Amino acid sequence: MALQALLKYEPETGHPENKAYLECGLPPYLLKSLENMKKSWEIEDAGGTDMHWDIYWCDLNADINAAEVDSVISSEQAWYLRQKYLRMERN
Repeated sequence: MALQALLKYEPETGHPENKAYLECGLPPYLLKSLENMKKSWEIEDAGGTDMHWDIYWCDLNADINAAEVDSVISSEQAWYLRQKYLRMERN
C-alpha cells in the first residue's frame, strides 16, 4: 500500500503527489543549509530556543535563492524547499 501512495499523481500537472523527488540532486552547500535548518526547527518545535535559528533561516533562504538564480535547482524545487524548510507561504 505504501508503494501505491508513492505512485499517485496530481491530475492537473501529472506530477507525483509525493514531492520527495524535489530534494534529489541538491548541491552540497544547499544540503548543509537544509541540515542546519532541520536541526534548528527540531529545537524550536520542541519548545526550546535555538540562538542560531535566524542565521540558519537566512543562510538557507540565500542558498535556495542562489541555487535557483544559478539554475542549479528549478523554481518548483525552490518553492518546495521554501515551503517545507523555511515554512514560507506562496502568494
